[in-house]
Formats: sequence, structure tokens, C-alpha cells
Amino acid sequence: MLEIESEAVDHPDALALIAGSEAELSALYRPEHRYAFSPEELIAANVYFVVARRDEQPIGCGGMAPLEGYGELKRVYVAPEGRRGGIARAIVATLEDAARARALPIMRLETGAASPEAVALYERLGYRRRPPFGSYVENGSSIFMEKAL
Repeated sequence: MLEIESEAVDHPDALALIAGSEAELSALYRPEHRYAFSPEELIAANVYFVVARRDEQPIGCGGMAPLEGYGELKRVYVAPEGRRGGIARAIVATLEDAARARALPIMRLETGAASPEAVALYERLGYRRRPPFGSYVENGSSIFMEKAL
């Protein structure tokens, strides 16, 4: 059974999942092209963070940063053994609901061209490419997307 619940970013399960995410990102992207928030940055930005557990075992996570006029997806990650089971889709849906609850009309994200599975997932969920937003700049590696909520 899959359960997705709000979790403190500094909870051991959240930190382990963030470490898994960071390990994968560091294998794919140069440091200057990695925009994933550290646990400290997630906390400082008041990111709404969730952990997905399957049969009580942590299997995925993600966050939503509430910003001026939109929410931004942060650190959406599913451990390799949990992929292709709808967990990422469920995490994103939970985070979209959290943005709607805060009256945020748009969800945005930054992902990378070297992560085609992530790009395909977001496209299936209705996200469309857009120019850089916020403090992001075009770097040849990032893909920026958004979805009206």
C-alpha cells in the first residue's frame, strides 16, 4: 500500500531519499547545472515536503516551494526499486493539491535534458516547456516546464 504524507525535511527517511536523488543528479549533471535544493535550502524556503512509503518503507519524495504566484516542484525522486509503479505521478499529484490549497494557479519546474524519463513523465502529466523563470538562466542543460492548476 502506498502512503504519501507530509514529512520534515530533516527526518532520516527524507534525508536518505534526498541523498539518493543527489547521487543520481551528480552522476548526470555538472555541479553548476544542478539546482536541487539542499535539505537546509528546502527548510529555509518553507518547502512543503512529502515522503511516499510503500508498505511502510520510504520509496520516494518531493517538495513544493510556494513562490509569488506559482509553486515550484523540488526534489521529486523515486528510488530505483519503486519506479514505473505510479509513485512519482502520485507524489506530483499530492504536491499539486498542496499548491491549489495555497491558491497557487501554476506549478513550475526545472529538470534536466539528461533525465528523459522525468521529462516524459511531466509531459504526460500535462506540463509544457517554457523559458527559464525565477532566478534560472538558460544553460543548455535545463528544461523548464509549467502546468496551469
